Amino acid sequence: MCGLVGIVSNSPVNQAIYDALTVLQHRGQDAAGIAVDERGSLRTRKGKGLVRDVFHTRHMLRLRGNVGIGHVRYPTAGWSSLAEAQPFYVNSPYGLCLAHNGNLTNAEELKDRLVRQDRRHLNTGSDTEVLLNVFADELQRQNGKGLTPDAVFEAVAGVHRRCRGGYAVVVMIIGHGIVAFRDTHGIRPICVGRRNASGRDEYMVASESVAMDALGFEFDCDIEPGAAVFIQSDGTMHRRQCAPQAGYTPCLFEYVYFARPDSIIDGISVYKSRLRMGEVLADKILAARPEHDIDVVIPIPDSSRSSALQVAHRLGVKYREGFIKNRYIGRTFIMPGQEMRQKSVRQKLNAIDLEFRGKNVLLVDDSIVRGTTSKQIVDMAREAGAKQVYFASASPPVRYPNVYGIDMPAASELIAANRTEEEVCSYIGADWLIYQDLDDLIGSVRYDNSAIDAFDASCFSGQYVTGDVTPEYLQQLERQRSDGAKSNREARRRRLEEEADGYDDGGDDMASGSQAGVA
Repeated sequence: MCGLVGIVSNSPVNQAIYDALTVLQHRGQDAAGIAVDERGSLRTRKGKGLVRDVFHTRHMLRLRGNVGIGHVRYPTAGWSSLAEAQPFYVNSPYGLCLAHNGNLTNAEELKDRLVRQDRRHLNTGSDTEVLLNVFADELQRQNGKGLTPDAVFEAVAGVHRRCRGGYAVVVMIIGHGIVAFRDTHGIRPICVGRRNASGRDEYMVASESVAMDALGFEFDCDIEPGAAVFIQSDGTMHRRQCAPQAGYTPCLFEYVYFARPDSIIDGISVYKSRLRMGEVLADKILAARPEHDIDVVIPIPDSSRSSALQVAHRLGVKYREGFIKNRYIGRTFIMPGQEMRQKSVRQKLNAIDLEFRGKNVLLVDDSIVRGTTSKQIVDMAREAGAKQVYFASASPPVRYPNVYGIDMPAASELIAANRTEEEVCSYIGADWLIYQDLDDLIGSVRYDNSAIDAFDASCFSGQYVTGDVTPEYLQQLERQRSDGAKSNREARRRRLEEEADGYDDGGDDMASGSQAGVA
């Protein structure tokens, strides 16, 4: 999962993109990048780490331009490498910078065609680079038309014909503007905002509406499945449906975990969805144990708070903050590698003994994925003196890999994949475990927007909305993207860096044309 932003403004966009990326930091903490167009010249800065660590004053001073895009990344594939930090750049045609959130399910097929037929060179294993080169190739085919809105939208239509999977994309065309588009199923989110400055419209695209709120942009629209917007450098915006909708199936896990609660995605309030998740989860608890002995409901910070609050209200018991979170530790789910996740849980959370001692505690979390965090948190509750530890998940068991850009590619790493609910309960050490039902989860989210006909709930149901995910593909994905495979690639990367006499300063600055460093 990654975060995207693009801005066309009347003034330099460097600070605005930086601020937007900090708001979207929850979507990726491995790397960050900004690219701006300064009167036809490209300026970029990319680096590993958090936004605040990648961009310093000397970088920001050089990232001047009124058009720009930004990206925060966590690695669903490949390794944690600067080479795969986004945005990606290719100099023909026009000069294109692209950032992407999602995953292409036919990336290998596309790579083969790009290299053999289109004679394009790929430097990384990233499907973002594949997307960039597909778009570049399609735009090249429109060259006789010049860079008109028609040519841009025809190129987007070509991408939709060739690419499968879940993707939200923002592309900066040097000297011309920004184009943003979304897969034909609408799996990954992207929206448009607008504000008026000095009598002229300025536009912003972002993964979540909350980034627009922070910068004073008014929400304009969600980019619908198969649709695109082209915002020219002078502030003129064009819209078009570039391919028929294959469905309108946004990712259900965005509402469960990834998105900030103050975002509205596809007309649906994330916060309200999570409140309703808590209500129906409490109803299930009451149906199963009408004479429950729960003394207190405690959320696992942060994304389960809204649900836990409603669970407590519905059950008629106390709600308490029993865990204090260290704000300087990232989200454990999106950390690369199981060892890193295990190490960070106790660094991230500390239990308040007074809220646990001698009580029957119901812990509420948004989901249970690998089980690493849940097991350690149950242990912490017992160490703090809890008499009984019950555990409730606001989503159903995660039993299947996600192939559309969320880092759960290996079924063998999912705690519920081959276990019953009782076995999962035993594994995490709880006295009782209760999961949300899928129908109740879908009802909780869909409530706000009847235009959404379904959701991508593949990690819960095993039903892949793109219709092209085979058992062979899942096996290949597991070989490539399991924690073990990532660990091997990371070890190889470190060896290569040591052989090259160490790693550089962790940044990538480029001035277009000369490839000169600007740091």
